Amino acid sequence: MLPKIVIEPKDKATASVIWLHGLGADGHDFESIVPELDLSQQVRFIFPHAPIRPITIYQGYEMRAWYDVFQMDFSKTFTDEEGIRESSSAIDQLIDHEIQTGISSNRIILAGFSQGGAIVLHAGLRYPTKLGGLLVLSSYLPLANTLQKEASKANQTTPILMLHGIVDNIIPIQIAQKSYELLFEANYPVKWNDYPMQHCICTQEIEDIKKWLKNLVAK
Repeated sequence: MLPKIVIEPKDKATASVIWLHGLGADGHDFESIVPELDLSQQVRFIFPHAPIRPITIYQGYEMRAWYDVFQMDFSKTFTDEEGIRESSSAIDQLIDHEIQTGISSNRIILAGFSQGGAIVLHAGLRYPTKLGGLLVLSSYLPLANTLQKEASKANQTTPILMLHGIVDNIIPIQIAQKSYELLFEANYPVKWNDYPMQHCICTQEIEDIKKWLKNLVAK
């Protein structure tokens, strides 16, 4: 199982958020956001570390990544399918472990930034039992051409929130919007919001995440 940081709630956990970092970061990247979300009474936060692997666009330099990046042109379909599927399976294991601890699958929320968000969409839409929600920050839908065949019926109605920077300098907003439109047209309950920022997180976005998560946890 992936190494991870776990932040336990003050009371017994009734829900879990598994939060995936972006390329070159690690599980500590979003650890500091937990107090701002004001969910510490009942939600367990899990921040896994991606494996260390060579990244092609950085001349094979090794860093934590959920999959390799061959080029920055997201209009091309050539992508590290093997890496995406390996990471997706690793997230499935984390979900399975949370279920074994007594958390219902529909009380498990996947969240991810950039590469992490891509894995959230890939894993979450294919997971065989109902999840609580999918939070996708500054990211896109990978392997979109396989989704129709591989999608889980259990997660057809799982809430999805996609948030993106208008001037994102890493993943252009047009790429994320196209992913949103694909999900919307496939009848997923997906919501979208964008912010005047680049490839990062902003204060208003954190507030919107807080409201969305609180609504899911309260159900």
